[in-house]
Amino acid sequence: MPAPEPNFTPDAAPADAGVTRRSFLRTSAVLTTGLAALAASLKPLLQMNDFPTAERFLQKYYKEMTPDDMAKVIRRIENEVERQYGIRPHVRDLKPMDGVEFVYCLNLTRCIGCRKCVHACVAENNQSRNPEIQYIRVLRLPDGSLDIEKAEHNYAPESVPEKGYFYMPVQCQQCKNPPCVKVCPVHATWQETDGITVIDYDWCIGCRYCEAACPYWARRFNFTKPSIPKERLNPEMSYLGNRPRRQGVMEKCHFCIQRTRAGRYPACLEVCPAGARKFGNILDPNSEVSYILKNKRVFIQLKEEMGTSPRFFYYFDV
Repeated sequence: MPAPEPNFTPDAAPADAGVTRRSFLRTSAVLTTGLAALAASLKPLLQMNDFPTAERFLQKYYKEMTPDDMAKVIRRIENEVERQYGIRPHVRDLKPMDGVEFVYCLNLTRCIGCRKCVHACVAENNQSRNPEIQYIRVLRLPDGSLDIEKAEHNYAPESVPEKGYFYMPVQCQQCKNPPCVKVCPVHATWQETDGITVIDYDWCIGCRYCEAACPYWARRFNFTKPSIPKERLNPEMSYLGNRPRRQGVMEKCHFCIQRTRAGRYPACLEVCPAGARKFGNILDPNSEVSYILKNKRVFIQLKEEMGTSPRFFYYFDV
């Protein structure tokens, strides 16, 4: 008996056949779209000229570092600064002091709007000069007005103070309930026990969520590589403070942590010609700031309705 013919259709493809033309085109389109999206997302990084070193990239999280780990990091920072600026800096990792909670009080009656505090801050904290980054914005408001949203900070009179105006410097408010800390996806910013909210520049990924969350316009982003003339570099540095930053990270006022945790006043206070700025430990009942909050006509904690509870107080002379 003849053998049966096999049930075979020439045009039929087995179940495990290779990629068809249609599936190939579909997969190629998906891959092309994905690669285009990846290239677009990496474009800002490709434009950076300040990539982290391998040592910095592999560095431990600040709160997990041992003293030996921190000593190595400090040596690395000092070496990097010396290579870039030709100056050997003195970098410290200053810790909060026990029994200290810093607050700032600013006398709006005395402030004359001279902006000396702005420039002293830039010099002390190694902020970029080109483009210049400033932590303090001095607002000019008409007498009797408290509408911060309509304040002017680009005023340029021949002399200050101007008749009919008062001035309100604004910087990081060192909030007890800081919204910037809550939104950081990598915990690169946090609040320390002395009330100072800090940033670890080596851990920051530059997402700018904190900048968007801050209601005080207090955070600054380095869109380009910071530029500081070597003759203007302040060599007295702190890891969480005024050490040089790199492109693509956030920075802000930190109450001159390299000074205040060493028992000195912030640079902005020391330069004020009108004595409008006061700084100290609110936990010390005999401190000047404690006296001010008990006896002066405290105006506001700026935008206190937002529940941030700033440690920066504005007041008028009684």
